[in-house]
Amino acid sequence: MSKRDYYEVLGVDRGADQKEIKKAYRRLAQKHHPDRNPDDEKASELFREVTEAYEVLTDSEKRAAYDQFGHAGVDGQAGAGAGAGAGGFGDIFGDVFGDIFGGGGGGRRHPNAPQRGSDLRYNLEVDLEGAVSGTSVDIRVPRHVECERCDGEGAEPGSTKETCPTCQGMGQVRMQQGFFAVQQTCPTCHGSGQHIKVPCHKCNGEGRVRETRTLSVKIPAGVDTGDRIRLSGEGEAGVNGGPPGDLYVQVAIKPHAIFERDGRHLQCEVPINFVDAALGGELEVPTLNGRVKLKIPAETQTGKMFRLKGKGVKPVRGGPAGDLLCRVVVETPVKLNDEQKDLLRRFQDSMDGSNSHHSPKKTSFFDGVKKFFEDMKS
Repeated sequence: MSKRDYYEVLGVDRGADQKEIKKAYRRLAQKHHPDRNPDDEKASELFREVTEAYEVLTDSEKRAAYDQFGHAGVDGQAGAGAGAGAGGFGDIFGDVFGDIFGGGGGGRRHPNAPQRGSDLRYNLEVDLEGAVSGTSVDIRVPRHVECERCDGEGAEPGSTKETCPTCQGMGQVRMQQGFFAVQQTCPTCHGSGQHIKVPCHKCNGEGRVRETRTLSVKIPAGVDTGDRIRLSGEGEAGVNGGPPGDLYVQVAIKPHAIFERDGRHLQCEVPINFVDAALGGELEVPTLNGRVKLKIPAETQTGKMFRLKGKGVKPVRGGPAGDLLCRVVVETPVKLNDEQKDLLRRFQDSMDGSNSHHSPKKTSFFDGVKKFFEDMKS
Protein backbone atom coordinates (compact mmCIF):
# COMPACT_ATOMS: atom_id res chain seq x y z
CA MET A 1 0.00 0.00 0.00
CA SER A 2 1.47 3.36 -1.08
CA LYS A 3 2.12 6.02 1.52
CA ARG A 4 0.19 9.26 1.60
CA ASP A 5 1.96 12.55 1.01
CA TYR A 6 3.36 13.83 4.32
CA TYR A 7 1.96 17.32 3.76
CA GLU A 8 -1.44 15.80 3.06
CA VAL A 9 -1.19 13.70 6.24
CA LEU A 10 -0.69 16.83 8.38
CA GLY A 11 -3.08 18.94 6.33
CA VAL A 12 -0.54 21.70 5.57
CA ASP A 13 0.80 23.33 2.43
CA ARG A 14 4.20 22.38 1.05
CA GLY A 15 5.50 25.81 2.00
CA ALA A 16 4.28 25.56 5.61
CA ASP A 17 6.71 26.78 8.25
CA GLN A 18 7.70 24.92 11.42
CA LYS A 19 5.03 26.66 13.49
CA GLU A 20 2.22 25.51 11.18
CA ILE A 21 3.60 21.96 11.05
CA LYS A 22 3.92 21.79 14.83
CA LYS A 23 0.38 23.10 15.36
CA ALA A 24 -1.08 20.59 12.89
CA TYR A 25 0.84 17.73 14.47
CA ARG A 26 -0.30 18.52 17.99
CA ARG A 27 -3.92 18.64 16.94
CA LEU A 28 -3.82 15.35 15.01
CA ALA A 29 -1.62 13.49 17.51
CA GLN A 30 -3.98 14.28 20.35
CA LYS A 31 -7.00 13.34 18.23
CA HIS A 32 -5.62 9.92 17.21
CA HIS A 33 -3.66 9.13 20.35
CA PRO A 34 -4.17 5.44 21.30
CA ASP A 35 -5.07 6.32 24.90
CA ARG A 36 -8.07 8.25 23.59
CA ASN A 37 -8.97 5.51 21.12
CA PRO A 38 -8.45 2.17 22.89
CA ASP A 39 -8.67 -0.92 20.71
CA ASP A 40 -8.98 1.25 17.58
CA GLU A 41 -6.46 -0.01 15.03
CA LYS A 42 -7.32 2.73 12.56
CA ALA A 43 -6.56 5.44 15.12
CA SER A 44 -3.23 3.80 15.96
CA GLU A 45 -2.31 3.68 12.28
CA LEU A 46 -3.23 7.35 11.81
CA PHE A 47 -1.20 8.29 14.88
CA ARG A 48 1.79 6.41 13.49
CA GLU A 49 1.36 8.10 10.11
CA VAL A 50 1.08 11.59 11.64
CA THR A 51 4.16 11.05 13.82
CA GLU A 52 6.21 9.81 10.85
CA ALA A 53 5.24 12.83 8.77
CA TYR A 54 6.09 15.20 11.62
CA GLU A 55 9.51 13.66 12.20
CA VAL A 56 10.45 14.08 8.53
CA LEU A 57 9.05 17.57 7.96
CA THR A 58 10.62 19.06 11.10
CA ASP A 59 14.10 17.84 10.16
CA SER A 60 15.57 20.25 7.60
CA GLU A 61 17.73 17.60 5.84
CA LYS A 62 14.98 14.96 5.71
CA ARG A 63 12.46 17.53 4.49
CA ALA A 64 14.77 18.68 1.71
CA ALA A 65 15.33 15.07 0.62
CA TYR A 66 11.59 14.38 0.75
CA ASP A 67 10.72 17.51 -1.26
CA GLN A 68 13.18 16.45 -3.97
CA PHE A 69 12.75 12.69 -4.10
CA GLY A 70 9.51 11.97 -2.24
CA HIS A 71 9.30 8.94 0.03
CA ALA A 72 12.28 7.36 -1.74
CA GLY A 73 14.49 10.11 -0.33
CA VAL A 74 13.68 9.30 3.30
CA ASP A 75 12.80 5.60 3.30
CA GLY A 76 14.52 3.94 6.23
CA GLN A 77 15.12 7.28 7.98
CA ALA A 78 11.68 7.96 9.41
CA GLY A 79 11.59 6.45 12.89
CA ALA A 80 7.90 5.55 12.70
CA GLY A 81 7.70 4.34 9.10
CA ALA A 82 5.31 1.65 8.01
CA GLY A 83 6.45 -1.63 9.42
CA ALA A 84 8.96 0.12 11.68
CA GLY A 85 11.31 -2.28 13.31
CA ALA A 86 12.42 -2.53 16.91
CA GLY A 87 12.61 0.83 18.61
CA GLY A 88 10.48 2.55 15.92
CA PHE A 89 6.88 3.34 16.78
CA GLY A 90 7.33 2.19 20.36
CA ASP A 91 10.12 4.70 20.97
CA ILE A 92 8.17 7.59 19.51
CA PHE A 93 5.03 6.57 21.39
CA GLY A 94 6.96 6.56 24.65
CA ASP A 95 8.76 9.82 23.86
CA VAL A 96 5.65 11.78 22.95
CA PHE A 97 3.21 10.39 25.51
CA GLY A 98 5.27 9.32 28.52
CA ASP A 99 3.98 7.90 31.76
CA ILE A 100 2.73 10.09 34.59
CA PHE A 101 5.19 12.59 36.07
CA GLY A 102 7.46 12.65 33.06
CA GLY A 103 8.17 8.96 32.53
CA GLY A 104 8.82 7.79 29.03
CA GLY A 105 9.01 4.66 26.98
CA GLY A 106 12.07 2.47 27.02
CA GLY A 107 14.59 2.04 24.28
CA ARG A 108 16.56 4.47 22.18
CA ARG A 109 15.18 7.99 21.92
CA HIS A 110 15.84 10.12 18.87
CA PRO A 111 17.30 13.45 20.02
CA ASN A 112 14.82 15.46 17.95
CA ALA A 113 11.74 13.35 18.67
CA PRO A 114 8.77 15.16 20.26
CA GLN A 115 8.66 14.69 24.01
CA ARG A 116 5.61 15.15 26.20
CA GLY A 117 6.03 17.68 29.00
CA SER A 118 6.27 16.48 32.58
CA ASP A 119 3.19 16.32 34.78
CA LEU A 120 3.12 18.61 37.80
CA ARG A 121 1.65 18.16 41.27
CA TYR A 122 0.20 20.91 43.45
CA ASN A 123 -0.75 20.29 47.10
CA LEU A 124 -3.91 22.22 47.98
CA GLU A 125 -5.46 22.56 51.43
CA VAL A 126 -9.21 23.16 51.46
CA ASP A 127 -11.38 24.01 54.45
CA LEU A 128 -14.09 21.52 55.39
CA GLU A 129 -16.97 23.76 54.37
CA GLY A 130 -15.55 24.27 50.88
CA ALA A 131 -14.83 20.56 50.47
CA VAL A 132 -18.38 19.59 51.46
CA SER A 133 -20.27 22.19 49.42
CA GLY A 134 -17.77 22.69 46.57
CA THR A 135 -15.84 25.85 45.79
CA SER A 136 -13.34 27.45 43.43
CA VAL A 137 -9.77 28.26 44.44
CA ASP A 138 -7.14 30.29 42.59
CA ILE A 139 -3.65 28.81 42.70
CA ARG A 140 -0.30 30.08 41.39
CA VAL A 141 1.74 27.43 39.62
CA PRO A 142 5.34 27.93 38.44
CA ARG A 143 6.10 25.95 35.28
CA HIS A 144 7.90 25.98 31.94
CA VAL A 145 5.88 27.17 28.94
CA GLU A 146 6.71 27.36 25.27
CA CYS A 147 8.66 30.49 24.39
CA GLU A 148 6.40 32.81 22.40
CA ARG A 149 9.27 34.61 20.70
CA CYS A 150 10.69 31.54 18.99
CA ASP A 151 7.58 29.28 19.14
CA GLY A 152 9.57 26.74 21.12
CA GLU A 153 12.27 26.35 18.45
CA GLY A 154 15.05 27.89 20.54
CA ALA A 155 16.37 29.89 17.59
CA GLU A 156 16.06 33.65 17.23
CA PRO A 157 13.28 34.51 14.71
CA GLY A 158 14.80 34.67 11.24
CA SER A 159 17.55 32.18 12.02
CA THR A 160 17.39 28.41 11.65
CA LYS A 161 18.57 25.24 13.30
CA GLU A 162 21.16 23.08 11.62
CA THR A 163 22.15 19.47 12.07
CA CYS A 164 24.94 19.38 14.62
CA PRO A 165 28.24 19.03 12.72
CA THR A 166 29.88 17.15 15.59
CA CYS A 167 27.42 14.29 16.04
CA GLN A 168 25.62 14.53 12.68
CA GLY A 169 22.28 14.82 14.44
CA MET A 170 22.64 11.72 16.60
CA GLY A 171 22.97 13.60 19.89
CA GLN A 172 25.88 11.38 20.95
CA VAL A 173 29.49 10.94 19.97
CA ARG A 174 31.63 7.81 20.09
CA MET A 175 34.80 8.14 22.13
CA GLN A 176 37.56 5.54 21.67
CA GLN A 177 39.58 4.82 24.78
CA GLY A 178 42.09 2.05 24.11
CA PHE A 179 40.13 -1.14 23.46
CA PHE A 180 36.88 0.43 24.69
CA ALA A 181 34.40 2.61 22.82
CA VAL A 182 32.19 4.88 24.92
CA GLN A 183 29.04 6.71 23.84
CA GLN A 184 28.84 10.22 25.31
CA THR A 185 26.44 13.12 25.01
CA CYS A 186 27.55 15.42 22.25
CA PRO A 187 29.43 18.38 23.80
CA THR A 188 28.38 20.72 20.99
CA CYS A 189 24.59 20.27 20.95
CA HIS A 190 24.25 18.72 24.45
CA GLY A 191 22.27 15.80 23.06
CA SER A 192 19.73 17.73 20.97
CA GLY A 193 21.25 16.72 17.64
CA GLN A 194 20.86 20.26 16.36
CA HIS A 195 22.97 23.37 16.40
CA ILE A 196 21.43 26.82 16.89
CA LYS A 197 23.49 29.57 15.32
CA VAL A 198 21.61 32.43 16.98
CA PRO A 199 19.82 31.38 20.19
CA CYS A 200 16.54 33.07 21.04
CA HIS A 201 17.18 36.10 23.24
CA LYS A 202 14.17 35.36 25.46
CA CYS A 203 14.72 31.67 26.27
CA ASN A 204 18.48 31.45 25.56
CA GLY A 205 17.92 28.66 23.07
CA GLU A 206 15.93 26.36 25.38
CA GLY A 207 12.59 26.87 23.61
CA ARG A 208 10.90 27.21 26.99
CA VAL A 209 10.65 29.93 29.62
CA ARG A 210 9.59 29.72 33.25
CA GLU A 211 6.50 31.60 34.33
CA THR A 212 4.04 31.56 37.21
CA ARG A 213 0.45 31.29 36.09
CA THR A 214 -2.73 31.77 38.13
CA LEU A 215 -5.25 29.00 37.59
CA SER A 216 -8.80 28.66 38.90
CA VAL A 217 -9.43 25.17 40.29
CA LYS A 218 -13.02 24.01 40.67
CA ILE A 219 -13.34 21.87 43.80
CA PRO A 220 -16.31 19.49 43.41
CA ALA A 221 -18.60 18.99 46.39
CA GLY A 222 -17.66 16.05 48.58
CA VAL A 223 -13.92 15.82 47.91
CA ASP A 224 -11.78 14.33 50.65
CA THR A 225 -8.12 14.19 51.61
CA GLY A 226 -6.20 12.19 48.99
CA ASP A 227 -8.47 13.04 46.05
CA ARG A 228 -6.78 14.40 42.92
CA ILE A 229 -8.10 16.91 40.40
CA ARG A 230 -6.55 16.74 36.91
CA LEU A 231 -6.07 19.89 34.84
CA SER A 232 -5.26 18.70 31.33
CA GLY A 233 -2.44 20.46 29.52
CA GLU A 234 -1.47 22.64 32.49
CA GLY A 235 1.81 20.86 33.22
CA GLU A 236 5.27 21.52 31.80
CA ALA A 237 5.59 22.45 28.13
CA GLY A 238 6.65 19.69 25.76
CA VAL A 239 9.95 19.53 23.92
CA ASN A 240 10.37 19.51 20.12
CA GLY A 241 6.66 20.09 19.59
CA GLY A 242 5.48 17.48 22.06
CA PRO A 243 2.23 18.11 23.96
CA PRO A 244 2.30 19.64 27.46
CA GLY A 245 1.90 17.54 30.58
CA ASP A 246 -0.98 17.73 33.04
CA LEU A 247 -1.33 19.35 36.45
CA TYR A 248 -2.60 17.19 39.31
CA VAL A 249 -4.04 19.06 42.29
CA GLN A 250 -3.71 16.91 45.43
CA VAL A 251 -6.43 17.78 47.94
CA ALA A 252 -6.02 17.82 51.73
CA ILE A 253 -8.77 18.91 54.13
CA LYS A 254 -7.75 21.41 56.83
CA PRO A 255 -8.47 20.51 60.48
CA HIS A 256 -11.79 21.97 61.67
CA ALA A 257 -12.48 23.63 65.02
CA ILE A 258 -15.68 21.62 65.63
CA PHE A 259 -16.03 18.71 63.25
CA GLU A 260 -13.86 15.74 62.42
CA ARG A 261 -14.47 13.98 59.12
CA ASP A 262 -14.57 10.22 58.69
CA GLY A 263 -15.37 9.52 55.04
CA ARG A 264 -18.96 10.61 54.50
CA HIS A 265 -19.66 10.99 58.23
CA LEU A 266 -18.89 13.90 60.54
CA GLN A 267 -18.18 13.68 64.25
CA CYS A 268 -18.21 16.26 67.02
CA GLU A 269 -18.15 16.41 70.81
CA VAL A 270 -21.04 18.08 72.65
CA PRO A 271 -20.26 19.15 76.25
CA ILE A 272 -23.26 19.19 78.64
CA ASN A 273 -23.49 20.00 82.34
CA PHE A 274 -24.22 17.25 84.82
CA VAL A 275 -27.71 18.61 85.61
CA ASP A 276 -28.83 18.26 81.96
CA ALA A 277 -27.15 14.86 81.86
CA ALA A 278 -29.07 13.71 84.98
CA LEU A 279 -32.46 15.33 84.33
CA GLY A 280 -32.44 15.53 80.53
CA GLY A 281 -32.84 18.62 78.38
CA GLU A 282 -32.68 20.04 74.89
CA LEU A 283 -29.58 21.51 73.30
CA GLU A 284 -28.72 23.32 70.07
CA VAL A 285 -25.89 21.60 68.22
CA PRO A 286 -24.07 22.89 65.12
CA THR A 287 -24.16 21.30 61.66
CA LEU A 288 -22.62 22.52 58.42
CA ASN A 289 -26.09 23.71 57.41
CA GLY A 290 -27.00 25.54 60.63
CA ARG A 291 -28.14 24.62 64.12
CA VAL A 292 -30.50 21.80 65.04
CA LYS A 293 -32.20 20.74 68.28
CA LEU A 294 -30.84 17.69 70.07
CA LYS A 295 -32.92 16.12 72.83
CA ILE A 296 -30.84 14.77 75.71
CA PRO A 297 -32.67 12.05 77.67
CA ALA A 298 -32.37 11.81 81.45
CA GLU A 299 -29.45 9.83 82.92
CA THR A 300 -27.22 10.39 79.86
CA GLN A 301 -23.60 9.34 80.42
CA THR A 302 -20.32 10.58 78.92
CA GLY A 303 -19.62 8.82 75.63
CA LYS A 304 -23.27 8.52 74.59
CA MET A 305 -23.46 8.91 70.80
CA PHE A 306 -26.35 10.63 69.05
CA ARG A 307 -26.78 10.24 65.29
CA LEU A 308 -28.24 13.01 63.14
CA LYS A 309 -29.23 11.39 59.84
CA GLY A 310 -28.14 13.05 56.61
CA LYS A 311 -26.17 15.83 58.33
CA GLY A 312 -22.81 14.54 57.13
CA VAL A 313 -21.15 14.72 53.68
CA LYS A 314 -22.49 13.71 50.28
CA PRO A 315 -19.58 11.81 48.65
CA VAL A 316 -18.03 13.25 45.49
CA ARG A 317 -18.45 9.90 43.69
CA GLY A 318 -22.16 9.68 44.46
CA GLY A 319 -24.31 8.05 47.09
CA PRO A 320 -26.36 9.36 50.03
CA ALA A 321 -25.05 11.92 52.48
CA GLY A 322 -23.53 10.58 55.67
CA ASP A 323 -24.53 11.33 59.26
CA LEU A 324 -23.38 13.66 62.02
CA LEU A 325 -22.35 11.72 65.12
CA CYS A 326 -22.52 13.79 68.32
CA ARG A 327 -20.61 12.36 71.30
CA VAL A 328 -21.76 13.68 74.65
CA VAL A 329 -19.16 14.72 77.23
CA VAL A 330 -20.49 15.46 80.74
CA GLU A 331 -18.53 18.44 82.03
CA THR A 332 -17.57 18.70 85.71
CA PRO A 333 -18.39 22.18 87.05
CA VAL A 334 -15.38 24.37 87.90
CA LYS A 335 -14.74 27.59 89.85
CA LEU A 336 -17.61 26.98 92.30
CA ASN A 337 -18.36 29.49 95.05
CA ASP A 338 -18.91 28.50 98.68
CA GLU A 339 -22.68 28.32 98.36
CA GLN A 340 -22.48 26.04 95.30
CA LYS A 341 -19.96 23.79 97.04
CA ASP A 342 -22.26 23.54 100.07
CA LEU A 343 -25.19 22.59 97.86
CA LEU A 344 -23.13 19.82 96.27
CA ARG A 345 -22.08 18.48 99.68
CA ARG A 346 -25.69 18.41 100.80
CA PHE A 347 -26.61 16.69 97.55
CA GLN A 348 -23.89 14.09 98.17
CA ASP A 349 -25.11 13.54 101.73
CA SER A 350 -28.59 12.89 100.40
CA MET A 351 -27.23 10.06 98.28
CA ASP A 352 -25.22 8.33 101.03
CA GLY A 353 -26.21 4.73 101.43
CA SER A 354 -27.82 4.49 98.01
CA ASN A 355 -24.82 4.62 95.65
CA SER A 356 -25.72 1.27 94.11
CA HIS A 357 -29.02 2.77 93.04
CA HIS A 358 -27.79 6.16 91.80
CA SER A 359 -24.29 5.19 90.57
CA PRO A 360 -24.50 1.58 89.33
CA LYS A 361 -21.29 1.77 87.26
CA LYS A 362 -19.30 3.09 90.22
CA THR A 363 -20.69 0.38 92.50
CA SER A 364 -20.03 -2.36 89.93
CA PHE A 365 -16.45 -1.15 89.39
CA PHE A 366 -15.48 -1.15 93.06
CA ASP A 367 -17.22 -4.49 93.66
CA GLY A 368 -15.02 -5.88 90.91
CA VAL A 369 -11.89 -4.35 92.47
CA LYS A 370 -12.78 -5.89 95.85
CA LYS A 371 -13.27 -9.33 94.29
CA PHE A 372 -9.96 -9.00 92.40
CA PHE A 373 -7.94 -8.51 95.58
CA GLU A 374 -9.86 -11.25 97.43
CA ASP A 375 -9.04 -13.72 94.64
CA MET A 376 -5.35 -12.75 94.87
CA LYS A 377 -5.29 -13.61 98.57
CA SER A 378 -6.96 -17.01 98.15
